Amino acid sequence: MHAQSIEFADGQLLVAPQPGRKPPGHPLSIYWLEPMLSSIVAWWKERQRTRREALMLERQVHVTWDETGVSARFPTGEVQAIDWMAVNVVAIETNDSGPVGADVWWLLEGSELLLAYPQGATGDEAMLEELPHRFPGFSQEAVIAAMGCTDNARFVCWERSNGL
Repeated sequence: MHAQSIEFADGQLLVAPQPGRKPPGHPLSIYWLEPMLSSIVAWWKERQRTRREALMLERQVHVTWDETGVSARFPTGEVQAIDWMAVNVVAIETNDSGPVGADVWWLLEGSELLLAYPQGATGDEAMLEELPHRFPGFSQEAVIAAMGCTDNARFVCWERSNGL
């Protein structure tokens, strides 16, 4: 074998070719892999950091409800609120800003009011459990379809019938 062994301080053994020789079975040296993999790892870590920051912003929105209605408090101090009885449509809007931006928005629409909050808001999971109880016929299928969408789209989960 035309290779020499080098032992590292951590005890790992590396088999390296003799100077001027390429590793057997490899037409090109594989030493270019380390800088490439380092670049990929750095890119992935930056992408994850950016997404965590976006989620932190989403988590700063607080969704709460009681017997009369629901509200969302934003980090800017803005509060949106709507009474349960005023809601005519529950919808989800998706957009193509993910994974960096808030790409899924919950909408509770009334004739004069709109409450909109991003998925990932504090309290949104509990709210998802509450919505079917508040709105009979709430479509879980629309929720599932929305969660799989990465385009700009709108999914109606519940709509008040004209007779009510």
